[in-house]
Amino acid sequence: MTTTAGTLLADAQAGRVGGHPDPAPAPSPDPAAFRAAMGRMPTGVTLLTHGSGDDTIIMTLNSLISVSLDPLLLLVSVKSDGRMRPRVRRGGGFAVNVLGAEQLPFAQEFCRPDRPEGQAAMLRVGAVEGVSGHAVIPSAEASFECELHDEHEAGDHVLLLGRVVALHQHPDTTDPLLFHRGRYAGLSPLEPAPAGDDRLTPRGRAA
Repeated sequence: MTTTAGTLLADAQAGRVGGHPDPAPAPSPDPAAFRAAMGRMPTGVTLLTHGSGDDTIIMTLNSLISVSLDPLLLLVSVKSDGRMRPRVRRGGGFAVNVLGAEQLPFAQEFCRPDRPEGQAAMLRVGAVEGVSGHAVIPSAEASFECELHDEHEAGDHVLLLGRVVALHQHPDTTDPLLFHRGRYAGLSPLEPAPAGDDRLTPRGRAA
């Protein structure tokens, strides 16, 4: 028996070509599922700072991205309605301090709504005033002092693009602090780091 063109068209419209109905459309991802999936990617942990002395404000942050080498640009993401965004906009800059594993208490303390500010915050993390006027933590793995280069609204967050005007690296090599699947973690190297070479290999980004 020959199937007519009209029957084929009707079957296609009904999703029955080949005798199999089309699969049901996948449900749209919800914020909780999106957050859980993104949590599968481990990140470093930093303290974002603005100001120094009595004007110091600090928050825990894991959304740090290297953007450009010429000029030196990096990007951080903060809540649009949070306390950090207006301070950075008015002051025109910020600093990012990359934490080591032994600095876990700092990360835990400065993600709380009642986190210290002002001189108390400076003393808590052992910060000093950087050349940019923002708090820098000498014991951090690395610190980047930035001028605000640009900002972009992105949903419920704002992306702050910083131009690096000064950077600092800790002289000793320590384990970094990581965040993975909603909890803090450490690093177990799968291969030894090349002596005297901090460049990323082709297994990551090209040097």
